[in-house]
Amino acid sequence: MTRLTISCIQTNIGPVLTDNLTTIEGLIRKAKAQGAEMVVLPENADCMVHDRAKKRAQSFPEDDNPSVNLYRKLANELSVWIICGSIAVPAVEDKCANRCLVFRPDGSIAGRYDKIHLYDAVPKPGEVYRESELFVPGDKAVLVETPWGKLGLSICYDVRFPHLYRALAKAGAVMLSVPAAFTETSGKAHWHTLLRARAIETGCFVFAAAQTGTHDGGRRTFGHSLIIAPWGEIIADGGEAVGVITATIDLDKVTEARNAIASLQHDRTFTLE
Repeated sequence: MTRLTISCIQTNIGPVLTDNLTTIEGLIRKAKAQGAEMVVLPENADCMVHDRAKKRAQSFPEDDNPSVNLYRKLANELSVWIICGSIAVPAVEDKCANRCLVFRPDGSIAGRYDKIHLYDAVPKPGEVYRESELFVPGDKAVLVETPWGKLGLSICYDVRFPHLYRALAKAGAVMLSVPAAFTETSGKAHWHTLLRARAIETGCFVFAAAQTGTHDGGRRTFGHSLIIAPWGEIIADGGEAVGVITATIDLDKVTEARNAIASLQHDRTFTLE
């Protein structure tokens, strides 16, 4: 199977889980109506709450998680792959894992990935993010087998660590998922450039579903969900509106890009003096 119809969902997630799931369900059904065989959701595909205690209170174990239950049901009902960009799952003590789950069309879980790189940053004065206060980092890179080839998983801030994506590509990934809730400040400066670079240097298709707009507590996210080809071309850009972007991609383009520039085969060891 070399052709895949892929959709990225762009949302403006709020603090109320049930409202968010209703909205996301409608967008997933819209993606299916557009022919999607795989649907990618953004980071925080459960809720975005400024107060960390409230966020923790709306995190549930996988076996009793309303988000997981919904995405299982929809994957099975609609016969689509669903990449749940991330949800908060209780981990240790009062902290959570920021976890991506991949659902097969029968509703089973094909893979799970906990965000490795946590966003502790001050992109501009007065704008402070401390993910490590709520989340514990993962320590495993993850590939998922799909009918179209291997899919490498990542989440948001991971995009700034190119060695992760190179390792995924060298392990066989032909597609990379980068769901995000990228800040407006850093998004304007870096979002398109970083994602195109990850596609170009790995020769992979990149799927980046994103949050957009203003959220609880005044946080602003950049939007611009992207589907990017292995040569770096932007196939679809979601702009700033809530909605769905859909494209049919040809996985043979991965081989073409890697044959044109075989950089994955040209790594050399070196010393630093």
